[in-house]
Order: sequence, then C-alpha cells, then structure tokens
Amino acid sequence: MQQPALILMVKNPIAGHTKTRLAAEVGDEKALRMYGMLIRHTRDQAVALDGVTRYLHYSDHVDDNDEWPNDSFIKLVQVGNDLGERMAAAVDHAFVRNQGKVIIIGSDCPGVTTELLRRALDELDTHELVIGPAVDGGYYLMGMRHPHPSLFQYMTWSTQYVLDETLARAQVLGLSVARLPELSDVDHLEDWQSYGWPMP
Repeated sequence: MQQPALILMVKNPIAGHTKTRLAAEVGDEKALRMYGMLIRHTRDQAVALDGVTRYLHYSDHVDDNDEWPNDSFIKLVQVGNDLGERMAAAVDHAFVRNQGKVIIIGSDCPGVTTELLRRALDELDTHELVIGPAVDGGYYLMGMRHPHPSLFQYMTWSTQYVLDETLARAQVLGLSVARLPELSDVDHLEDWQSYGWPMP
C-alpha cells in the first residue's frame, strides 16, 4: 500500500527575512522568535502524525543544525521562482516517489494539529482534493490524490482571491473538494494574539 506524504514548506529563519509583515509590528528579532515557536509547533504536530513520509522543503538551504530530527524528515530545498512553482514541484516530487495521498502545509498556522492533518488525509479517501481555508482568503493546507499542477500555476499569491480561484479551477477540472475548518495564519500581531499564545 502506498504511504501518504506530508510536505512542509518552511522558510530559513533569518532575522529581517522571516515574517516580514509581523516584523513590521514587533521588530525583526521578536518576529524571528515567534516564527521559531511556530516552527516547533508545526514540527511537533508533524512528528506525531504516524504512517506518513514527511518532506521538509526549506526556502533557501538545508540547515544541518536545525530542530527537525533527521530520522523523521527528508530535507530538501524548494525549487521554483514563486510559491506556486515551489509547491507544485514539492508535490510532484512526492508523487514521483510513489507516495499515495499528499498534503502540503506551511509553518505559520497554530491551528494546524495532528488531528487536523489526519482528518485531511482521511478526507482524501472520498475526495480528490482537501483544502484548509485561511481567514485572509488563502489556504493553510492543500491535499490531493493525484498531481494537479494547474492549481498552482499563474496564481496571484498573498491575495484574498487565492482560495476562490483555487476552488474555481478545481471545479473546472471536475474535482471533488473537502473543506477543513477555516483558520488564521500568523501574518500580523493580532493573528498571534487570537490564538492566545504568549509573546516570546
């Protein structure tokens, strides 16, 4: 039986280059510490999800001294010129390696839990796609049973129209879609505060 895959897209944590919108409100160093908390949360949820192959795709380079255990994650560098190309390449990489169902997430949503990831995989038993809508009009999770690169191509990312456009493309392709609960990514201080997390 093919094993499902969990893909995590993460940014190399560098002050001044990580969570820039959040940093504009709290400063570069504090934003970096907050991102560290988000990364560790995402890591812990991913490690607790058993029965999957976990791929960790860094934005720039693989950090040999990171906090992600080597025996739990296959570590790679993202390939592509924009987010869509990078996500499509990561998904294709997993399917080429004969993974079954594939879900892809970022690293900045405190609402993503092991239980939610398991639910996403379960939804793919009866749907072609599963998507986790984000409050800002994007999405925090995408999952599929087969590669559909057109869902990522020529998208205007970081806008309020990403989710609607993705769903419209899925409809054109005739794909059934399961929707997860709407959650908020952490792009601003108010997003962080809405989860009740302490400030680092």
